[in-house]
Amino acid sequence: MATTSDLRPGIFIRFNGELCQVLESEHRTPGNLRAFYQVKMRIVRSGKLLENRFRSGEEIDLVRVERRPYQFLYRDGEVYVFMEQETYEQIPVDGSVVGDAARFLKEGQDVELMFEGDTVLSVELPPHVVVRVEYTEPGFKGDTTSNVLKPARLETGATIDVPLFVNTGDLIRVDTRTGEYVERVKE
Repeated sequence: MATTSDLRPGIFIRFNGELCQVLESEHRTPGNLRAFYQVKMRIVRSGKLLENRFRSGEEIDLVRVERRPYQFLYRDGEVYVFMEQETYEQIPVDGSVVGDAARFLKEGQDVELMFEGDTVLSVELPPHVVVRVEYTEPGFKGDTTSNVLKPARLETGATIDVPLFVNTGDLIRVDTRTGEYVERVKE
């Protein structure tokens, strides 16, 4: 058993019978009260956000999660198929497990799958991906000084806001954690 001092963003714990991933953990010591940990976590099965206070020193149930590199092959309806890169074993993963990562998932892209035993818990993309802009309204020459954004549809189907100087067909780098435009990439 672990204690609340082991709470870190990214770890998995079992809370009220549900597997949860810790997103934020903050140790607070209010004036004349006992110290506690304010923890924000996501329930893996449903994706719901949950906040809870743990007393300082309280025991928590840590879950051992294994990360393995996989390659995304294709999507078949609501099922995403990934391939283990050493054994070429293919595994199907339900769309509800993939979640928001599906917005920036391209065929042939390397990802990490999180496992508890043989069960896939989540799909983690690299922090930044390079994708092509499939369609956006045309920009105008000289529109590089303002901070105005316009919507752009990416090759993965996601729609994000990009600066006015980005055109259809451009390669851009996107932050997968926030879904925001980072920079334009040269081919």
